[in-house]
Amino acid sequence: MSDNDFPQPQNGNEMPRFAGHTTMMRLPPAAQPDGLDAAFVGIPLDIGTSQRSGTRYGPRAIRADSVMIRPYNMATGAAPFDSLRVGDLGDVPINTYNLLKSVEIIERYYTRLNDYPLVPLTLGGDHTLTLPILRALVKKHGPVGLIHVDAHTDTNDEMFGEKIAHGTTFRRAVEEGLLDCQRVVQIGQRAQGYAAGDFQWGVDQGFHLVPAEQCWYQSMVPLMADVRARMGSGPVYLSYDIDSFDPAWAPGTGTPEVGGLTSIQGLEIVRGCRGLNLIGADLVEVSPPYDISGTTSQLAANILFEMLCVLPGVKYA
Repeated sequence: MSDNDFPQPQNGNEMPRFAGHTTMMRLPPAAQPDGLDAAFVGIPLDIGTSQRSGTRYGPRAIRADSVMIRPYNMATGAAPFDSLRVGDLGDVPINTYNLLKSVEIIERYYTRLNDYPLVPLTLGGDHTLTLPILRALVKKHGPVGLIHVDAHTDTNDEMFGEKIAHGTTFRRAVEEGLLDCQRVVQIGQRAQGYAAGDFQWGVDQGFHLVPAEQCWYQSMVPLMADVRARMGSGPVYLSYDIDSFDPAWAPGTGTPEVGGLTSIQGLEIVRGCRGLNLIGADLVEVSPPYDISGTTSQLAANILFEMLCVLPGVKYA
């Protein structure tokens, strides 16, 4: 692949959008990560969920509903497919019957990706998957800053006696030294808890918590200016749970909570990551069986495209 050879999504005027590649944005399938600057990777995992299952179908649905996305970002001027070599590497072959083995498989997969100068963009899959991804990326980058957009803090110590589940991800990440806790921002947390201090654990570690109520009726642009200042020039991982959105925007998820973010605020958050040293990102917890309209997976696909648009090296018009 030459330096000027950038893979392009299939054009909707050359191949009907309901046909063609079944990849993210109908990109040419990538059998290997060689030569890629960024790669979409699916993780069809839902055995770490605590309420409604179905996120194993998330990557497939996101890809299916990405067909309407065109290669140029008309709002920001970003031209990712003229700037980066982007491919879809397909799905990680998780173990359907064993969560801990799946976590090991995911860590090994992303550790292998460390051998290549690419940024992984992950289609989930439940939020358990972020832990093994962080375990792998830290081997290359050291402890990372984190922007975590979610209805929940995911800092439980255990769930049903288990230390690994989609609600324990970021407590384990802290305990394992994966995060630079002074550069962790959590946005959109809300609803109820089991105790008054349920959101406090992360704050005590140094996290900056921005609950959903602080986002109501607000543009996210000023917040993201503060986030960029907190993150500085160090490596940053972006983890975006679709349940951060209000169920009116994203009903297809396992643990929906009322009073969430709007799709406009979601765009502002991701676009506000421009200029950061993003070393990876994920969009998790899409559960298609709970949204037959495809609204949730379409929103997820657009958020992933916006993530691609803010990666280092993307050219802007």
